[in-house]
Amino acid sequence: MRPAARAGGGRVLRHFLIIAVMLAAPFAQPARAADDISAKLAALQMRDERVQSIGWNLVTGNAPFCAETRPAAGLLLQDVAAFGDPAAARAAMGLSGDIAVQARATGSPADRAGLPVFAEVLSVDGQSMHSLPPAGPENWQRLAALHRKLDEALRARGQVEIVWRDRSATPISATLVGQTACASGFEVIAGSRRASANGDRVAVGADFVGFTYAEELLAAAIAHELAHNLLGHPGWLDEIGRKRRTVRVTEREADRLMPWLLANGGYDPAAALRFMRTWGPGNDGGLFRSRTHDGWDERAEFIAAELPLIARSRAASGAADWRTGFRREIDPAPIPAPAYSAPSAVSAGASSGSPKE
Repeated sequence: MRPAARAGGGRVLRHFLIIAVMLAAPFAQPARAADDISAKLAALQMRDERVQSIGWNLVTGNAPFCAETRPAAGLLLQDVAAFGDPAAARAAMGLSGDIAVQARATGSPADRAGLPVFAEVLSVDGQSMHSLPPAGPENWQRLAALHRKLDEALRARGQVEIVWRDRSATPISATLVGQTACASGFEVIAGSRRASANGDRVAVGADFVGFTYAEELLAAAIAHELAHNLLGHPGWLDEIGRKRRTVRVTEREADRLMPWLLANGGYDPAAALRFMRTWGPGNDGGLFRSRTHDGWDERAEFIAAELPLIARSRAASGAADWRTGFRREIDPAPIPAPAYSAPSAVSAGASSGSPKE
């Protein structure tokens, strides 16, 4: 595990640049067919939406047990300024302006409102997108401010108005009423094969092997990273230092909490065990066998030991109550409220740990 900088604008917004990075070359080649560009856009958007939807299930399902919650709408926006060729990106998405819907978490207020993928956003909380300042060299800042406005409206009033139009060009308005969620967001990182957490956000590399797995196994990997955030691991490691023994115990706690989070998110808690048995044998080397992690077989045993405890909790209360039923191995200070950072589909993720880094 390598420590990373605390969440900052450029770092946390790299998921908004994923298409820009991967499609800059095709946009620079006029001979590339428009439908090929559109296909790449759609494939990358689906990956983003997959992470956001799994994350939504986990943070809303576990909200009753999280120390810090906030209202969330499940909406992820995109700014064409992040693309290598904004005009080509605008044309591929059928936009006349710069801001579009990138992803809606399945089952979220944004999803229920019917916002289509790549629909052009006209206004957010009363602010016209035409009034946005021009995108500067650090073009992530404009999108960061826009998501911050969305989140602030949700926190202040519990709802936010979004006006958009689809290819019919007819403006459509919807009021998104926030839903209570654990205070952690999610992002996809271009050019990365790892998953990590920084305290307020879970980052999943665009090339992470978990994208080739069934949803419940990818959900298990995301739940592992979310566990770092909910248990306050990044802040604790910042304070005491990322020594092998301290990192190892946080990894073990995250493994053990993984099935609890899955259970409340609507997944089979045993999927955590299946993930470790699927992923572990082919990745049990390098850092994985270093002293920062137990071996995959040991990790599977720790996960398996939680399953009867989860079953007992669900039988008694109807939920996997990890606030009372989960045994901590470290005793950090009270879990801090995550610092606000840039947007994700879940209104508020450096690294605390990952299945493999």
